Amino acid sequence: MTQLQSDVGAKGIEKIGNAYQEIRKQMSKVIVGQSEVIDQLLIAMFSRGHCLLEGVPGLAKTLMINTLSQCLSMSFSRIQFTPDLMPADITGTDVLTTNQETGGREFKFISGPLFHNVVLADEINRTPPKTQSALLEAMQERQVTVGMTRHMLPNPFFVLATQNPIEQEGTYQLPEAQQDRFMFKVFVDYPSYEEEKLVAMQTTGNRKEEIRPVLTGPEIIELQTLIREVPITDHLVNYALALVRQTRIGQAGVPDFVNDWLSWGAGPRAVQYLILGAKTRALLKGRTYVSAEDLQALAAPVLRHRIVTNFSAESEGITTDKVIDKLLEVTPSKEGELTSDPRLKAIFSAPVANA
Repeated sequence: MTQLQSDVGAKGIEKIGNAYQEIRKQMSKVIVGQSEVIDQLLIAMFSRGHCLLEGVPGLAKTLMINTLSQCLSMSFSRIQFTPDLMPADITGTDVLTTNQETGGREFKFISGPLFHNVVLADEINRTPPKTQSALLEAMQERQVTVGMTRHMLPNPFFVLATQNPIEQEGTYQLPEAQQDRFMFKVFVDYPSYEEEKLVAMQTTGNRKEEIRPVLTGPEIIELQTLIREVPITDHLVNYALALVRQTRIGQAGVPDFVNDWLSWGAGPRAVQYLILGAKTRALLKGRTYVSAEDLQALAAPVLRHRIVTNFSAESEGITTDKVIDKLLEVTPSKEGELTSDPRLKAIFSAPVANA
């Protein structure tokens, strides 16, 4: 074990492990099941990424995010996206006011609901592209520009967005380039029988649970910095690159099924988020090093909104998750096998494609 691993292990595992367990404990008072979804939310938060949750109505997406915000001693706002919502409604605007001391008139910036640490963007696909772009610009740049003035957003800053996959009338689908700003796209599925029974029992009585704050903003920033110190081997960086680069159609070494089923592949941001998420997951699992299992566990939430299936795949019922599963099957994770695979050698040595 290196000195860096020792330092990260001494500080990181205890701090992030205690915070992780306590947040899970607090959220379990309100949220039944959805263990994997909560894990991915926390990994995104500790990795300084944003998260997009997709699921049918009634699966507690909004409640889950609201409960998470209560576990954090930070400011929280909820934006209910609607077709008539304008960019200024979320970023804020300059208002002409009268100076009480001088009597002169001047513009004063009134900040919008984006100026909070945790922002719930509820039903993000309900609002027009202009307002979606204002939100996504804030996510990427962590600032908003009103008039000629730039206003910095608070740090830490997380956007946790939800969207409904079944009601498409009157919605505005997020373009792929805008979805790329989200670290994860998380599918929220139906609960099991026992979980749904427990939900029914808990929510039809008078009992109310109190959520206790676990982390402050500065503590989250400290953990985010610590996570980036977790070491990762060259082999696992190559493994992450192999998974992402194999999604790019028409390039050397790409599997036939990718060329047959995809119309577009993932960009470099996918590699960045795969590695950052794997570092966070390693610490949450009590390890000071990244394993191939960490990358494999996060491949779907990182890649599913960054690859686009074509008509042929859709006609065969092939989803992005099925493509990712097959990609994991054909990509060797062991170091010797990865570097000796002739197809992957072609990927690693492939020249830059012409624009």
